[in-house]
Amino acid sequence: MRGVVLLLVTLMASSPNACNVSAFSFVPSRASVRDRSLHNTCGSAPRKSRSILSMKVSAPPPYPVRVTVMGGGNFGIALASVVAKRGVPTTLLVRSEEVAEKINENHRHPRYMSDIALPRTVRATANKKTALSDATYIIHAVPVQYTREFLATVKDDIPANVPILSASKGIETSSLGFMADILKECLGEDRSYAFLSGPSFAREICEGVATAVVIASEDLMLADDLAELMAGEDFAVFTSRDVIGVEVGGAVKNVIAIAAGMCEGLGLGTNAMSGLVTRGCGEMRRLGIYLGARPSTISGLSGVGDTFGTCFGPLSRNRQFGYRLGKGETPEEIRASMTEVAEGVDTSIALVKMIKKRCKGYRLDLKYPILFGVADIIEGNMRPLEGLKGLMNFPTRMENYDERF
Repeated sequence: MRGVVLLLVTLMASSPNACNVSAFSFVPSRASVRDRSLHNTCGSAPRKSRSILSMKVSAPPPYPVRVTVMGGGNFGIALASVVAKRGVPTTLLVRSEEVAEKINENHRHPRYMSDIALPRTVRATANKKTALSDATYIIHAVPVQYTREFLATVKDDIPANVPILSASKGIETSSLGFMADILKECLGEDRSYAFLSGPSFAREICEGVATAVVIASEDLMLADDLAELMAGEDFAVFTSRDVIGVEVGGAVKNVIAIAAGMCEGLGLGTNAMSGLVTRGCGEMRRLGIYLGARPSTISGLSGVGDTFGTCFGPLSRNRQFGYRLGKGETPEEIRASMTEVAEGVDTSIALVKMIKKRCKGYRLDLKYPILFGVADIIEGNMRPLEGLKGLMNFPTRMENYDERF
């Protein structure tokens, strides 16, 4: 069994784009990898690394690194655990002081994944000033639809120039913006931002199951430093400059997962689900390229990779939401019984509005039938079986009609 785990870890660490991977402990350090790369281009002339965290190869960082995670849900807990396991003091900012006290006393969250013990270097607080005043890096793990309201309450306590790593995925229903848009509007453009995505269920991360993610940032040095900070033998971190590609993948995959869940709830079988997910990834690719994403990002961890996990994984909230829709429950009934947010529900509505606003061309519903169909079902304009039958009765055409010339 140990041999299988080592093989998996080695495969995760040995990407063809090795210049963009935060390697595991038994692979050459990121500093040596970065010295052989220039940004994200392999084989370029060597350069001296300016990364602060990579200085630990020859000298300690010039200041103690401290991380604050904003958001005490499952994924916030998971990322706090990742950082704390690397020996970094980590503060978890939660809404309730009572919850904070229980976490600090029992080293477990009283509500989310309460059976999992947190590292003792994780400390929780509901005091915004205490949590944020001395942070070196801040991780944002608040759901997209609540982000703007939340940031309004903490923006004055976030020190200037402290970078933000967003782990939230989706599109805001009011502005039709991605997280990159919301963060810059709320916290300004004078700081650096990064975005984490990939197939990463919170429980599996906390249990130490091998996981691979990607961090995208326009500031590749920040992406490198965050990868160095978080990577370990159970958590591989790749880097990218394609922020829009990572954001499109993180948003669209949740909508595809709702469709996949409906397919399963209706009992339509593996053939139907596999076809549906594949066609959904095609719509993701089409939208991503239109918005400026790289095809390689859509086919990577944050696109197809995260889609596979969300559509077929038993821990997926979006898949479960779709499954219950397929079984006959209404969106209102499902939402009332869920303790955590299924981001794909609101994102599906916002996504269709954004496509209509930003994408030009004829018959957008024919170019994005799955995305439009999920939104129609959630808004009550169509029943799940009608929508999926409609996909099967689509006009015969080339598999990728936009490549027919």
